[in-house]
Amino acid sequence: MSALYMIVGTLVALGVLVTFHEFGHFWVARRCGVKVLRFSVGFGMPLLRWHDKQGTEFVLAAIPLGGYVKMLDEREGEVPVDQLDQSFNRKSVRQRIAIVAAGPIANFLLAMVFSGCWPCSAASRYARLSAPSSRAASLPRPA
Repeated sequence: MSALYMIVGTLVALGVLVTFHEFGHFWVARRCGVKVLRFSVGFGMPLLRWHDKQGTEFVLAAIPLGGYVKMLDEREGEVPVDQLDQSFNRKSVRQRIAIVAAGPIANFLLAMVFSGCWPCSAASRYARLSAPSSRAASLPRPA
């Protein structure tokens, strides 16, 4: 039974990591004005599928070992003339770098949250450690 728990736990953890990674790409792409066609978590048969107001298709597939964000791109196929400004390949180099780097950065931020190393918690932990304790105040001072 513990092996089953370990397998399910691993799949859930990987699903969370993949979702955060792909959401990083998705979020920055939207902020940069790139049209996102599909946000998919997992491979294989789609279990859930829906569309948002911007026309993005969201897919949750059976095997959560990966995922992808498909963006509008002239290198992938024909792009309508009225949507050329929303194409990934038409964005500046800085914007494309930001979109590509956003996935690993999202995973790094998630790791900081899970490990308790978030800057706010680190600052409060430092404040507690550097505050004088009652024991330290009772020790004699060196001459």
